[in-house]
Amino acid sequence: MSSVTTLLRVSAQRLAMGALLALLTSRTALAAEGTGVHLDGSSLEWPWAIPFVGLLLSIAILPLAAPHFWHHNYGKVSLAWAVAFLLPFTTLYGGQLATYEFLHVMLLEYIPFIVVLFALYTISGGVLLEGKIRASAARNTGLLAIGTGIASITGTTGASVLLIRPVLRANAERRHNVHVVVFFIFLVSNIGGSLTPLGDPPLYIGFLKGVDFFWPLQFLWSKTLILAAILLTVFFILDSVMFAREGKRNEEPDDGNQAPLKLKGYINILLLALVIGVILGSAFWKTDLYMDIGGIHVDAPNIVRVLALLGLAAISLLLTPMAYRQGNDFTWGPIAEVAKLFAGIFVTIVPVIAMLKAGDLGAFAPVLGLVSNPDGSPNNLMYFWLTGSLSSFLDNAPTYLVFADVARAITPQDAAGIPFSGGVVDEGLLTAVSCGAVFMGANTYIGNGPNLMVAAIAREDGVPMPSFFGYMLWSGAILLPVFAAITWIMF
Repeated sequence: MSSVTTLLRVSAQRLAMGALLALLTSRTALAAEGTGVHLDGSSLEWPWAIPFVGLLLSIAILPLAAPHFWHHNYGKVSLAWAVAFLLPFTTLYGGQLATYEFLHVMLLEYIPFIVVLFALYTISGGVLLEGKIRASAARNTGLLAIGTGIASITGTTGASVLLIRPVLRANAERRHNVHVVVFFIFLVSNIGGSLTPLGDPPLYIGFLKGVDFFWPLQFLWSKTLILAAILLTVFFILDSVMFAREGKRNEEPDDGNQAPLKLKGYINILLLALVIGVILGSAFWKTDLYMDIGGIHVDAPNIVRVLALLGLAAISLLLTPMAYRQGNDFTWGPIAEVAKLFAGIFVTIVPVIAMLKAGDLGAFAPVLGLVSNPDGSPNNLMYFWLTGSLSSFLDNAPTYLVFADVARAITPQDAAGIPFSGGVVDEGLLTAVSCGAVFMGANTYIGNGPNLMVAAIAREDGVPMPSFFGYMLWSGAILLPVFAAITWIMF
């Protein structure tokens, strides 16, 4: 194991030095922004993406190559890659810019993100569905359909945490249950959240930027319905085949001796409703009040939302009998894993997003050039696929924002479109960007916050979940052909 640790340390040092040497001649990264500074992505070159790529490869490879090391050190690995970006960045551009960018991503992106996940994880973990649903292909399909249906109301995180344990208990005695969790991530943790801003972070970002609350329901419902129907049908067929392989004992009717289903922890249902109210209320609250933290303006709604969500989580911990959480096999492990890994992801993604935002002036200009036709007109099909492809590996919320801003920039101000960030976005472009960001967050474990958390919960429950690349084989074989069909329907 010491050899693995040494290899990681040496590799990180070499990559950091390579990035440093490659960037010694780059232009200044400072740009004025009020009284502070921000990162000018046009000044950066591609080696700044190395720490982010290194962290992704660590998440993909180390759980297989060195599982014991990874289980005990994944937080340190995440920290090491964050330092591999911050150290050379501070050396080249100074502590002021490094501090600003670190505080900006932590205060305005990471903390709001992880607090929502933490609150939903804590509160949902106090809802106990006693008794056992006897698994069958039809019942499993029904549970996934219910989860998909409520994800746009409770959010994909809330729906995932609320339903994953009942689904796991129902299928605990099966020899083949990995596919159940994989389709759960596809449908409940991603696709189901496409109909309201409460459902998935990209749509929430759009709502904050001026998109009407009911716009996703109006324009995305048909794509969502078709996609969910196809996947539920595929799942039912696959689950039926798996049951057939296991014999008929799992499909036998209930013998009447099982305890009836009983829901406990009703206080947490109320708290979940309050979480939704807090998130929605903070979005509608318009005020000029803010707190200045290291040059970062953290507005009052953001602060109140974070404090209120932490308060609701604390109420859940105080009022929920411990027996309910024990009945759910509740532990802090999954949320701790998500918090540590995404902390590194949010830090190392800073230069990647900056280079994307630089557009034609950035290192990724050839990538952004793919979204235009030869005559310069926007290509909706490519907006869908490129937004989705990057959302599979980058956080889907900032990826959505980048491509929505690009779409806004090329939409004439006097054209009919959807209000967005002080301008308008062509309806077709925004549809393509929204569908790509939300739907294709299901392609990898890190495409959307709930994915990794559901996988961690399933592993704790004894389900042999596929590796990072193994999961991508599932998503590639099942989702990509379906997305191709949706592309034909949409464009």
